[in-house]
Amino acid sequence: MELYLLVDFGSTYTKLTAVDLEKADIVATSSSFTTVATDIHEGYHQALQQLYQKIGSEVSFSKIVACSSAAGGLKMAAIGLVEELTVEAAKRVCLGAGGKVDLVFSHYLNSKEAARINQENIDIVLLAGGTDGGNKDCVLHNAEVLGKAGIQVPVIYAGNKSCQDEIIEIFEKYHLEYYICDNVMPKLNVLNIESAREVIRTVFMNNIIEAKGIKKIENEIDQIILPTPHAVLKAVELLSKGYLGEKGLGEIVIIDIGGATTDVYSICSGSPKRADVILKGLEEPFAKRTVEGDLGMRYSAMGVVNTLSEEEVKRYLEQGLDIVSEAKKRATNVDMIPQNEEDEKNDIIFAQICSNLGMSRHVGKMDTYYTPMGTYYFQYGKDLTDVNYIIGTGGVIIYNHHPQEILKKMLANEKSIMELRPKNAKFLLDKEYIFSAMGLLSLHEPLIALKIMKKYIINI
Repeated sequence: MELYLLVDFGSTYTKLTAVDLEKADIVATSSSFTTVATDIHEGYHQALQQLYQKIGSEVSFSKIVACSSAAGGLKMAAIGLVEELTVEAAKRVCLGAGGKVDLVFSHYLNSKEAARINQENIDIVLLAGGTDGGNKDCVLHNAEVLGKAGIQVPVIYAGNKSCQDEIIEIFEKYHLEYYICDNVMPKLNVLNIESAREVIRTVFMNNIIEAKGIKKIENEIDQIILPTPHAVLKAVELLSKGYLGEKGLGEIVIIDIGGATTDVYSICSGSPKRADVILKGLEEPFAKRTVEGDLGMRYSAMGVVNTLSEEEVKRYLEQGLDIVSEAKKRATNVDMIPQNEEDEKNDIIFAQICSNLGMSRHVGKMDTYYTPMGTYYFQYGKDLTDVNYIIGTGGVIIYNHHPQEILKKMLANEKSIMELRPKNAKFLLDKEYIFSAMGLLSLHEPLIALKIMKKYIINI
């Protein structure tokens, strides 16, 4: 029996999944509170002891690999030229690599903005700007400002290749730690993310896990190789596309509602479904991730309330729910677990707001223009109308008795007629919370990872 141990050092829980490669099956799972603030070994060993109680302490693992979003995950700053173009391209690269974009700057950077990068504990700066052969002035100015600010974290340059030599000179003059990769937008509206994403992964492995105190666990495991959201993205892309003769599920959307953020993934081309629709704006990645830092069940509960109008808050009060008080209770008790039917009902309401807004911010939109020549339709973003499945994960969805009530809020409805939401998608559930583990396994055994996901992702 050859066993792999797959570890996810999450912001709240450390989750372990043991996989039998010969049987292509999960042997056991366990979890414990992540203890990165004190000693990450504690939470890991508590989860490991739980696992050994299930499978026996004499068991050994041929490989132990991990991903991590502990200590706030991978915090990134995205800098570009035009907000709708290179800035947006830089943001998508950060999100696709498993980062959380905490700072976004466009046009000419000033010293106050650069100072915020040091003040807000950013892990990586992604500097973009200009198509290849295009504008140089802005990105050279921004590199100079970063240098003068004495940026202490790695800077990845992913802009106009025509000024790479000058960028390197600036970075070396100020002794910055820097990396050079392909332009994230080599041509207008064309997205190129793979090179930058791979560099971000390398920086994460070599720098970030050590800076967050996670590297000290590496003497007990083989390697921490990915940010957790990147591992999830690899898993869901595999589940969508399939591998060799094993079919995937086709076009899918995944929502992960956590305590601090709501992540939405769409795996599809998202191109227009109608011949009379013109696609506008920046090219969309096939595997797209968005993360909403103000939408969460515990840490970000007040952020959920802040998205509501006064009229909506009043309407909840009339229905017997003081949603502001409930949000405060969750934000101050981040380890709160529903104790009764009312707690669970209120959690559903918070999760419904997260799923509705998370989808609204992720999905493409349709605009109609009336001209003397007739009506024109423009699509911005991805068309998800024909998506086959919506898959739910995250504690509030997995452990709730009515997960479909949360996922329904992602579908097309009368209030979102201009949004290209799924119309007839079926609902599935990541009941065993295995996406991050399968993303790690897919790096070594993609066929086994795919078979396990198809077995454990259940209909609801």
